[in-house]
Amino acid sequence: MVEKIRDYKELDVWQRSVNLAVSVYGILQKFPLDEHFGLADQIKRSVVSIASNIAEGAGRQGNREFIRFLSIAGGSAAELETQLIVAQKLGYAVEAETLLGETVVIRKQLNALIKSLRVKYEK
Repeated sequence: MVEKIRDYKELDVWQRSVNLAVSVYGILQKFPLDEHFGLADQIKRSVVSIASNIAEGAGRQGNREFIRFLSIAGGSAAELETQLIVAQKLGYAVEAETLLGETVVIRKQLNALIKSLRVKYEK
């Protein structure tokens, strides 16, 4: 069996995901009040899910499960990307471009980590 990640908090992708969540929560405060239980709520769930799934996967037994949770985190990142685009088109998040860029970086990091773990897992 391949060596497990000892501490998910040391992973750059987890750190970036947490920082992204903090930034996203900041822009959500500017959303119209009638959106706080609609799109804003969806965005909160998606952004928090990214770092949470990385952490949960790291805490599971074996790389196979870790890879599965990293994949779920990637799905949440794609969901967040879509929701930020919708918010941007609605005029709710003018600064969404920076957040979208960071979301793309996180998705790429997740994909690279998954690929790396699969190569190690298959050996």
